[in-house]
Amino acid sequence: MTRIVLATRNAGKITELRQILADARLPHELVGTDAYPDIPDVKETGVTFAENALLKAHTLARATGLPAIADDSGLCVDVLGGAPGIFSARWAGAHGDDAANLALLLAQLSDIAPEHRAAQFFCAAALALPDGTERVAEGRLLGTLRTTPTGTGGFGYDPILQPEGEARTAAELSPEEKNAISHRGKAFRALVPMVGELLG
Repeated sequence: MTRIVLATRNAGKITELRQILADARLPHELVGTDAYPDIPDVKETGVTFAENALLKAHTLARATGLPAIADDSGLCVDVLGGAPGIFSARWAGAHGDDAANLALLLAQLSDIAPEHRAAQFFCAAALALPDGTERVAEGRLLGTLRTTPTGTGGFGYDPILQPEGEARTAAELSPEEKNAISHRGKAFRALVPMVGELLG
């Protein structure tokens, strides 16, 4: 059984990927970066989601000597040319201030008509081996942006993205419903055959 390190301290994300690996009958042990507390967080200096995911995965693979998986994701708004994009978590300045990010984006889109509020959550998931081998998979959740936040689940921009075919926002979906259609889930599931190819 090969141990794989996932570049996260988020227990929910680890559980999600463990289940995806199990569903694919891949017998690998998955741990988060909490298993290696001496490894510092990686600065996301890439200019694309894939670059940031690869940067984190390669750093972790080199530091641990183990295969590593990392992801990077964000919200891409059509009328803003794909922004906030890689700057989603720090759109309002401070990293991780969900309320400020949401308020700023809604203010920027305040005069945009409903038919022009298309957006998507995008995720790039990367697998890196200690020898430098790498693979990247992508996932998208298409939808439109509401004018006011609705729902208390999820995080980030979930309260304003209404997925295609849904009457609810991502923040109104149950965790199970969201995982089934999420950009991250799609990217991880697309990465699984590559894990099987490289690690068996």
